[in-house]
Amino acid sequence: MGGTPQRTDDLTSFEELMDDAPGATGSGRAARIALIVVLVSILVVLAGGGGYVWWASAAPLAAPTLTTQLPTAAPGEAAAVRLPADGAMRVSVTGGEQYLGADTDGAWAASGGDDPRPIASIAKLITALVVLDRHPLNDANDPGPTVSFTEADTDLYDQFYVRGATIARMPDGLRLSLHDSLATMLLPSASNYAVAIARWGFGSEGAYVDAARAWLSANGLSSTRIVDATGIDDRNTSTPRDLVALGKIAEANPALAAIAGTSSISLPNGPGTVRNTNDLLGTEGVRGLKTGNLGEGTFNLLFSSQLDVGIGQPLQITGIRLGGATHDSTDQDVATFLKSVRAGFHDVTVGTAGDEMGTITTPWGASARVVLARTTTLLTWSDTPIATTSAIATPRTWADGEKVGSITWTAGPNTASSDVTIVGALEQPTLWWRLTHPGDLGSPFSPQPAATP
Repeated sequence: MGGTPQRTDDLTSFEELMDDAPGATGSGRAARIALIVVLVSILVVLAGGGGYVWWASAAPLAAPTLTTQLPTAAPGEAAAVRLPADGAMRVSVTGGEQYLGADTDGAWAASGGDDPRPIASIAKLITALVVLDRHPLNDANDPGPTVSFTEADTDLYDQFYVRGATIARMPDGLRLSLHDSLATMLLPSASNYAVAIARWGFGSEGAYVDAARAWLSANGLSSTRIVDATGIDDRNTSTPRDLVALGKIAEANPALAAIAGTSSISLPNGPGTVRNTNDLLGTEGVRGLKTGNLGEGTFNLLFSSQLDVGIGQPLQITGIRLGGATHDSTDQDVATFLKSVRAGFHDVTVGTAGDEMGTITTPWGASARVVLARTTTLLTWSDTPIATTSAIATPRTWADGEKVGSITWTAGPNTASSDVTIVGALEQPTLWWRLTHPGDLGSPFSPQPAATP
C-alpha cells in the first residue's frame, strides 16, 4: 500500500489556481499579477482622493488678519485773545484752569504794564468796602442800618454840582437804609452820596481816608492810594494788579456784588430812580463792578464776568481796563476781550463716521474694512494738542457690523470716543482654493482659532 500520500484538503492557493489555469505559461502569469497591482492601485487612489476632498472641504481655516491704524486729529484754530493797544488791561480767570492754565503772577492776560493810574470813581467801590467793613450787611437782602443824612450832607449836592461831578438828589431830612444809600452812590456814581456815607461811617471824610488806607494795607493793596471818598482827585491811583485784587474782594461780598450787578433802583422818597453807569451789565456775562473816568483818555472799568464758554460752568473773570479813550470804546474793549475768550473754545471734529481705521484680510483674498461708527467732536481751547489712543480686540465672529474696539481722543480735561466696527462680509473660500491650498488648512483634529469665519 506504499506511494505518495494524497492531499486531503480542498483548499487551493490563488497562485496555484493561476498556475493550473488552462494554457497557463510563465509570461501569462506575470501579466496577470501586473493587472492585479494596477487594479489595486486604482482602488487606493480612488479611495484616497475622496478622503482628501472631504478633508479639504471640511478643514478649519486660519483666522483672518486684522490690521489697524491709529488716527491723528488736528488741533483747533489758535485763539486770538484781544487786548487793547493803548492804556492798560489786566485779567484774572478762574474756573477753567484745565483748559486755560492757571493765572501767572496773578493774571491770565495783561497789557500796558502795571504802573499806577488815576482810578476816578472806582474809588467809590473802595468807599463801599471800607464802610461795609465797619457796618457789614449779612446778605444781598439785608437793608442794614438806617443812614440819616444831615443838612451838611444835603449841601453837598450844590457843591459837587458846580464842580461838574455826578450827583443824585438828596431831599432834606432823607433817611435811607445803608443798602439803598450804597446803591445810590455806586449805580450812578453819585459823589455827594460818597462823601455823605463816608461821614456817616467814620465821622468825617478825613477819618474815612485814614480808615481806607488802613483797610488797603490790611488787604495787601499797597499800590493803591486814596485821598478822598469820591475819586474826583486824580491823586486817587492804583495799579492794574491791585485793582484786579480789589475786584475779587468786591465779588466776594454778597451785598456789594448784588448792588454792583443791579441795573437800576427806584427810591421815590429819596433820589428817585438811579441807573447803573455800567452799560455792559448782562453782556458777555458781565455782572459788575464799577466805572470811573476823569475825562477823555481816562475811562476805566473794573469788571466781573461769569462767562459761559460751554464747559459746564462759567469762567469767573475779573479784570480792569484803565485809560480807555471814551466810555463806549472802553466798553467795547472789554466786550471784545470777553468775546475773544469765548470764541477760543470750539468743537473740533476728530473723527467722521465711515473713516477707515484698518482692514481685514484672509489668505484666500476676501477682505473687509474697519471703520469709525460715528462722527465725534471734542471741545477744546485754542490749539490744544489732541492725543489719540485705541483699544482694539480680536473679533469673535468677523461678521459685518461687529464691534472690534474703540478710538478715544483727549484734549485738556475732555475725552470723546467712537466704536470701531467691521463693514463688509468676508466671503468663504471656494472648494478649488481649499483643494489647492492644503498648507493654509488645519487638521480637523487640532484646535483652531475661535475667530474663524
